[in-house]
Amino acid sequence: MANTLSKLNQDFPILNQTVNDEQLVYLDNAATAQRPNQVIEALTHFYQTDNANVHRGVHTLAERATADYEEARRKLQAFINAPEPEEVIFTKGCTDGLNLVASTYGEANIKAGDEIVISIMEHHSNLIPWQQLAIRKHATLKYIHLTDDGELDLDETAQLITDKTKIVAVAHASNVMGTVNPVKQLAALAHQHGAIFVGDGAQSVPHMKVDVQDLDVDFYAFSGHKMMGPTGIGVLYGKRELLEAMPPYQFGGEMIGFVHQFDSTWAELPYKFEAGTQNIAGAVGLGAAADYLTNIGMDQVQAHEQAIVNYLLPKLEAIDGVTVYGPQDPAKHTGVIAFNLNDLHPHDVATALDMEGVAVRAGHHCAQPLMEYLGLTATARASFYLYNTQADADRLLEALQETKEFFNHGTSETK
Repeated sequence: MANTLSKLNQDFPILNQTVNDEQLVYLDNAATAQRPNQVIEALTHFYQTDNANVHRGVHTLAERATADYEEARRKLQAFINAPEPEEVIFTKGCTDGLNLVASTYGEANIKAGDEIVISIMEHHSNLIPWQQLAIRKHATLKYIHLTDDGELDLDETAQLITDKTKIVAVAHASNVMGTVNPVKQLAALAHQHGAIFVGDGAQSVPHMKVDVQDLDVDFYAFSGHKMMGPTGIGVLYGKRELLEAMPPYQFGGEMIGFVHQFDSTWAELPYKFEAGTQNIAGAVGLGAAADYLTNIGMDQVQAHEQAIVNYLLPKLEAIDGVTVYGPQDPAKHTGVIAFNLNDLHPHDVATALDMEGVAVRAGHHCAQPLMEYLGLTATARASFYLYNTQADADRLLEALQETKEFFNHGTSETK
């Protein structure tokens, strides 16, 4: 193995800086991860040596660019254990992939009276497409609610999914509470009733080993930028038989078989869903990110983050005035931890932490129905990744204590 987790910071130049005269501690990984040198170098190499459009050119650069692009697809196929590369569609990101499924499969298969089941913890990207599809098709949108511990209520789930259910769409891991959902069990339940299962993998693929064949999901979308790849690139996995039956998502170049004046035919998979010039360099960079994570090992990535959560969660919950949302058991948690401090607005907390060099996110985290369900307007959120350390967790705890003392008593100290 080329890297060890204890030395990973050397690969991430952006982390070696000070913010507000403090060493940066980056804990906003659920929003976007940082990129290692290996990804940056892959992008630079592509633009400096191979940059050309793909598939249709016969000159050397076009052939090299096409080889780079399709090799990236094969890397992503292996990374999620998809059966074949044709089932890996490059998209703009997880949101784009989920909208693709709703606008193609959903549009073609949902009719009035059908049911779509999602959870109350969904990111807007895996909520609004189904909400709007239900409105257009006069279908019923149903929500799985939560237990007191922030997990899906599986007893309720078994009642909600019926023979009228056509689509079940649930995040593999919550972007707010860090809850890991039993996707394999949910997919099996959906299939028992003749429904398909759509997985949102934005918060899972970067942090744990994902095997789409073992999970038996019908569709599974994820983003590149959350797994240290470039922005503007993502992947939609879909089972071949479903993808082949679906109409195209967009029309134009690259996705056609042949165009006549009054009708057209479509290209084979996966190109039917990749209209226009794709984010070729983004795909190459995402392939490099998959290589980087594979080289480390996803089991090791997950174990590293789990160790940090095991260390941090009880200490965070022990701070007087801190409320943590989501599972209390660290074993049921990803590295995403949402919390509030007393009655302080999360934006004030995040600003105070930033003054200590600790970057966290504050807001509704694109999960307003969940906030409403929890009776909140917003939370602060710290999210860890493979390059974070126990020392970073300590810095968060120290900065929270200083923030608490400042707002309780004020301070005359200045930096």
